[in-house]
Amino acid sequence: MKLEDLRPAPGAKKRRKRVGRGPASGHGKTSTKGHKGQKARSGGGTSPGFEGGQMPLYRRLPKRGFTPPGGRTEYAVVNVKSLATFAAGAAVDPQGLVDAGLIKNSGRARVKILGNGEVPHALTVKAHAVSGSARSKIEAAGGRVELLPARVSAS
Repeated sequence: MKLEDLRPAPGAKKRRKRVGRGPASGHGKTSTKGHKGQKARSGGGTSPGFEGGQMPLYRRLPKRGFTPPGGRTEYAVVNVKSLATFAAGAAVDPQGLVDAGLIKNSGRARVKILGNGEVPHALTVKAHAVSGSARSKIEAAGGRVELLPARVSAS
């Protein structure tokens, strides 16, 4: 067998449907669009969400809330009780939280520490935001809190 002898398996290659090329093609005259109607027209068809003149769902439902200018700030949230898995004196940063399985890798961009639970020992916590109760508990245990600059998202 030579390279030039290779061929696709029988039936693997299908011929392109050439519409509007005369009656002998089997797809002539109306070019598979049927007779008249909205979908047969040039540029025809409906926009997404169109329900045939019925009031569309997105207009029937009430609108609630708003998105602030610049979009919502989504944080990966970690409670101080979860920081007990780190050794005393350790530096806790977003990558360390990912390695410990406390947050997902996609949540590293913005991490917030909340004050639920207790801190057993001194830690250096590096996060983008820290609640007041979490800060006081970490510092009461002899630890430090360092705020990281927020990364600008590409939106």
